[in-house]
Amino acid sequence: MLLMLKSLRRERKITQKNLAEILHISQTSVSKYETGEAVPDLELIVKMADFFGVSLDEFIKR
Repeated sequence: MLLMLKSLRRERKITQKNLAEILHISQTSVSKYETGEAVPDLELIVKMADFFGVSLDEFIKR
């Protein structure tokens, strides 16, 4: 999932700061999710998958 987040964000040319603003979280949180230092809760995972237009299954595959 973490690599998927970074990949999807880069594909859409969205900065960590922009994504953080869209999801109402900190840029630090986005960074930690992408590096594996933290894992988002299920509600946020659903929001991310919805935002990027992918299924939860696609989003969480490693």
